[in-house]
Amino acid sequence: MTLRIDISGLPSERVRFAASPLAELTAMLHVLAEPGHHPQYAGWAADVWAGLRPELAERLREAEFLWRSSQADFLIPARPRPTLAEELDDVDRIDDEKYVTAALVTTCGSNRVHFPGASPLTDTTARERALDVAQARGALQEAFAERLLADPAAVRARVRHTFEECAEAFFDGAWAGVAVRLATDLRLKNELLRRQGIGAALASVSGAVALAPDGDRIIVDKVQDKATAARGAGVTFIPSVFGRPHLVAVHAPGWHPVVQYPVAEPGPAEPVSLETVTLRLEALAHPVRLRLLRTLARGPHTTGELANFWDLSAPEVSRHLAVLRRAGLITARRHGRYVRYTLNLPDLTALGADLLAAVLR
Repeated sequence: MTLRIDISGLPSERVRFAASPLAELTAMLHVLAEPGHHPQYAGWAADVWAGLRPELAERLREAEFLWRSSQADFLIPARPRPTLAEELDDVDRIDDEKYVTAALVTTCGSNRVHFPGASPLTDTTARERALDVAQARGALQEAFAERLLADPAAVRARVRHTFEECAEAFFDGAWAGVAVRLATDLRLKNELLRRQGIGAALASVSGAVALAPDGDRIIVDKVQDKATAARGAGVTFIPSVFGRPHLVAVHAPGWHPVVQYPVAEPGPAEPVSLETVTLRLEALAHPVRLRLLRTLARGPHTTGELANFWDLSAPEVSRHLAVLRRAGLITARRHGRYVRYTLNLPDLTALGADLLAAVLR
């Protein structure tokens, strides 16, 4: 089963990769609500709970169905902002009907559209359905849903205040470290998007995300079998450290498509040997090979193209390319009678940010 996002006719710049403080806070709240999903953060979650004021801990429990089993759509922004405060301001601009409906359909993730064509704020049947669902989740959730339906403005203000207190209690400290990892991931994704296209960028997101062969759809492997369209607003991909291993997708009618994906664990799955590191550094020490890498950073090239670009002989370029291939810094793929060489950006990134900047600029 898949989520299909129609991007036909969408300009490439409307596929965006950006970090979101609110989405990452939501991922942290999910970890606090479901630490069993994230054993790597069990210690962090225990420390946070131990340090929370009782009043804040209670408010997190009363509203946790906004992020426990799935995330309310307004918590995963389509247009991320630099700060949590700015993103909370954007949430404040959502009308009550859209906010309340998004909050109340976030239940167990089985069928997110519980109120087709009706608002629980104005329709009695939809309201009763919302309260039935909330009741099944527990007394705290039922009370929260009742308050939300009776006085949306007061509950919205209370939820925002809860987020602001979370920022002071634990988010700001965690975000300082997380932001560095997100920035590194975003640089890689945006370089792939710019230099190799949407398909390469999506392939680096997750094995569960791919571009359809016709190039008109993004396919996301999810439990639900759904379809949505990016249209003019585009589609947003948000990296997450605390969200690992979940892949979260916003696709409900009226919301821009957003995919929050887990950032890969830092470092390679297996340690790179000193021999490999030495081989790569020696390959990069030659000025001609560094020039060839800078050219390949712009896109795949053949031996002949590289030779013409740098006024070198084809055999000389071939020798340098062989050294770069042995070091794992480039890959080769045959297209008919041509062999095109491509920069291995992830392994180059692992060697250091300064080197990557020198090659890419």
